[in-house]
Amino acid sequence: MRVIARDGAHEIEIRRSRFVCTVARVGDVDAAAAVIARVRKAGPDARHHCTALRIGDSGGLTARSNDDGEPAGTAGVPMLEVLARRELTDVVAVVSRWFGGIKLGAGGLARAYSGVLSETLDKVGELRRVRHRELLVAAPHDRAGRLEHDLRNSPYSLRQQDYGADVTFTVAVPETAVGDFETWLAEISGGSLEAIDAGARDLYLP
Repeated sequence: MRVIARDGAHEIEIRRSRFVCTVARVGDVDAAAAVIARVRKAGPDARHHCTALRIGDSGGLTARSNDDGEPAGTAGVPMLEVLARRELTDVVAVVSRWFGGIKLGAGGLARAYSGVLSETLDKVGELRRVRHRELLVAAPHDRAGRLEHDLRNSPYSLRQQDYGADVTFTVAVPETAVGDFETWLAEISGGSLEAIDAGARDLYLP
């Protein structure tokens, strides 16, 4: 799955109608509702605030859209299709429209709403959301420097170091590569170091 790299907004004008698109990364439906409420409050004179959101992953994806008074299927649905086509998740999009007095027709509306969202997504950029496992590796102090060097020169992400009786390294490893990491760790340590699984973490990568 992919996510937006940052929150942002973008505006276009089509036949005197203003379309302002706001996108934000959100973790749940309540957070999305808060973004929608904020945009509505900031633009009370807009005639429509049309929305689309996708939250979660293939194991439990929530996808919703709202035309907010535009003809059915001309706003929220085209916006949702843009998000789905880009395989984006954890995102809410709000397009606010100030009517300029010239009707655009169903096709024109769909192109306007999907178009301003696509342009906004191009501007904010995208990242990959990759599920990792956080693995803990404890090493004696006299071996910690070498392990740190090896980790920083490996394909694995060293996230944290904690100093106590031993030095504990927190390493983020893609779920699909945990076996490879364990093999790598065994090879560089002669089988003397082991990894403990501390749970899942999502990382956002280019």
